[in-house]
Amino acid sequence: MDFLIIGGGVAGLSAGARLVRHGRVAVIEAEAALGYHSSGRSATFSHYGIGNRIVRALTAHSRAFFLEAQGGTLARRSPALFVATEEMRTALDSLAGDMAAFTDSIRPADEAEMLRLFPPLRTGGEAIVAGLLDPDGLRLDSDAMLQHFARAIREAGGIVATDARIGSIREGWRVETEDGRAWAAPVLINAAGAWADKVATFAGVAPLALRPLRRTIIVVDPPEGADVRDWPFVKTAVDDFYVLPESGRLAASPVDEVEAEPCDAQPEDYDIALAAWKVERYTTLSVTRIPHRWAGLRTFAMDRTPAVGFDGQAPGFFWLAGQGGFGLQTAPAVAEAVEALVIGAAWPKALADLGVGVDHLDPARLR
Repeated sequence: MDFLIIGGGVAGLSAGARLVRHGRVAVIEAEAALGYHSSGRSATFSHYGIGNRIVRALTAHSRAFFLEAQGGTLARRSPALFVATEEMRTALDSLAGDMAAFTDSIRPADEAEMLRLFPPLRTGGEAIVAGLLDPDGLRLDSDAMLQHFARAIREAGGIVATDARIGSIREGWRVETEDGRAWAAPVLINAAGAWADKVATFAGVAPLALRPLRRTIIVVDPPEGADVRDWPFVKTAVDDFYVLPESGRLAASPVDEVEAEPCDAQPEDYDIALAAWKVERYTTLSVTRIPHRWAGLRTFAMDRTPAVGFDGQAPGFFWLAGQGGFGLQTAPAVAEAVEALVIGAAWPKALADLGVGVDHLDPARLR
């Protein structure tokens, strides 16, 4: 092999789909399903209301891929509505300025338009009084994305191995699984999500102090008879609440960030109750039942920018970690960065034009 990738989420698979053009790739995933822990538990919405300037730039560059790949079937256009109480007006104004650097489609939304787009929104008084609409958001199909990248790897002769828990990692790099499978390559890419620091330590590489944070999502019923398919993604201007359509119902989150060890994250009673309370705070819905709930881990570097690059202290060891809650929407752009750095090609001009340089992603900044 030329490239070993530990982690079969969207980060590892998208990178593998680029690198397979330059050599033999093996993606090693511990779980039975691809994207099991984070990629498959995402809100699956691409928007400019999340992250810092670098994250927004990576989001902007990824849009063309989503709209063009696989005949445009990986995403569909869907509005994003950012809302504010009176206390959040300043945050909404700041968000508008941050978003305007990457899109010219945003505009204010008054109470009538907000209610037309999302009828159960609670407005007026101490509730929502202002809105910002981006009609050009994207609803992503996370499973289709994962399968698209995995198929590209396999069709080019690469390997995507599941149920492959790591037993040992030796410099060189040689990876052996607990069931006896083994692969070796000069480049080892650590795309293990919440387990990235643990994989590094296992390989004898100093960790980056990445932080896995648990987030909870619940599913609630919409108003009786309502067709929610075209309702927008709705998020408060500060990180307090979001809601969006989900298979005929509504998925909602209190935008919680709870410190957690790498694990198969499960929702806890308090966070479920908090999510339900916020549904009733920001909407006129009454939560009488919660037919589904889940939690996922979002792993951040200390500056909330992805760590992408070779480790200066371990030749051939490459970090692809810290994608937080924006891994899906930035994956195509990040994969281009990985490709350039791993094969020693010129830095993508499109990323440079958006203000993203090698140093912004370099793991060395975290040490």
